[in-house]
Amino acid sequence: MSDLSPARTPVLDVWCELQCPDCRTALDDLRALRARYGDRLELRLRHFPVDKHKHSFAAAQAAEEAVEQGRGWDYVEAVLGRVEELDRRGEPFLVEVAGELGLDAEEFDTALIDGRHILIVDADQAEGKAIGVTGTPTYVIDGERLDGGKSQEGLRARIEEIADRLLAEGE
Repeated sequence: MSDLSPARTPVLDVWCELQCPDCRTALDDLRALRARYGDRLELRLRHFPVDKHKHSFAAAQAAEEAVEQGRGWDYVEAVLGRVEELDRRGEPFLVEVAGELGLDAEEFDTALIDGRHILIVDADQAEGKAIGVTGTPTYVIDGERLDGGKSQEGLRARIEEIADRLLAEGE
């Protein structure tokens, strides 16, 4: 009897922190991966806020609100593209970016106040620590952890190699 279950889409977990300059550097690789694979590779934003960046926890919550409003990656890219402004302005900047993207900025403000996304951010951070994430960006694909915090050099090629293998196996 043959296995007729549908092929699984490979998943790339991207452990990110929206106040991290290294994550901004990684944006080009993420854009290239999204362009190359489209929906054949699921890129999942995972949060790993760090204490040294005082707005990173709020930014992670805001990113979750953007996901809920259907524009998660657009929001992440917009915030990461202006890390210095987030450093200076904090939560008002996060709400402003939502408005610039045509999202419900008032709902962002409310989400940051009521903390509705805290559990998601906490769970991501705990899972990251449990699997050995120590900095951002860190990628996990097919059980392999790739640390981009030290260097992005060669990481996209390694991710593509693994994704191509997983896609070939799934055909």
